[in-house]
Amino acid sequence: MRTLARRLLPKLLAGVIMIWAVATFTFFLVHALPGNPGDAAYENYILQGMSPVQAQAKVSAVFGFTSHDPLLVQYRDYIWKLLHGDLGQSISYSGVPVSHVLRSAAPWTVFPALAGLIIAFAVGVGGGVVAAVKRASRWGKSLSMSGSIIAGVPVFVIALLLDFLFHTEWHMLPYGDTSDVTLDPGWNVPYIWSVIQHAVMPVATYALLGYGTWLLTMKSSVVSVLGDDFILAAELRGLPERTRLRYVSRNAILPLFTVFALSMGYLVGGSVLVEDVFDYPGLGNILLQAIGARDYPLMTGAFLIITVAILVANIAADLLYAVIDPRVRR
Repeated sequence: MRTLARRLLPKLLAGVIMIWAVATFTFFLVHALPGNPGDAAYENYILQGMSPVQAQAKVSAVFGFTSHDPLLVQYRDYIWKLLHGDLGQSISYSGVPVSHVLRSAAPWTVFPALAGLIIAFAVGVGGGVVAAVKRASRWGKSLSMSGSIIAGVPVFVIALLLDFLFHTEWHMLPYGDTSDVTLDPGWNVPYIWSVIQHAVMPVATYALLGYGTWLLTMKSSVVSVLGDDFILAAELRGLPERTRLRYVSRNAILPLFTVFALSMGYLVGGSVLVEDVFDYPGLGNILLQAIGARDYPLMTGAFLIITVAILVANIAADLLYAVIDPRVRR
């Protein structure tokens, strides 16, 4: 327990510092853009018919400060609200709390990203083992070539190709939103089936995006382990090939578990292109909409969520590696 605490505490402290740094950077970045975000919101409320007093009060409620306060005072108030878990109110969502908007969108980013990552990991790792063990055969060469080709294709090209084939050309899968808007959300078969259909193309994009990388990484790791002394000793002892392959796979897959945990965090941040192509309302799509609408509270909130996801993935990767590899624990 003490070892775990010594291992975890520095990472948590570094994570807090990183979150503060990202919050600070995004705050000053937003204010460095042409125009003041508070002034822009103030003018927008005036155009909506509010009086100057009402518009200024609304700006203060949304941002936590008035647009006429000095920048350092605005920053102080912003950090103070952030420490209390208040991300402000969204401008484009008519004053809805940013935390509510992000909480509603987060599952629709995590669900397809995690499903695609798991599929890519399982298929890629299995293919990598075959590609390494049978690397001189036609199967091994074909798998290695497929991994190399797919790993080099940009994510937006994969997404656009899937959209063109399965939606535009063949009309097999629906496009946009998370389900059919005519269905009542709930644990009923029509709604669940609609959710699955709408998620197929985003999940397939994430799966194809990771497949090539996992395959090539696992192949390299297996080839490296095949040259270790314990594999030669197992062969000299006459152990069956299946048993030796199990030893190889267990040792070769260890480094990939760390990358697996990290990939989940980075997929949340990299969801912008995928969700934009499929008009899928997750965090990435929300962030793009916030940028287009100059919704500064929602922008900073989305950046913070992405940062937290990556930091949590880093900590989880470190703890996971310590759990699965006894040598690290010692």
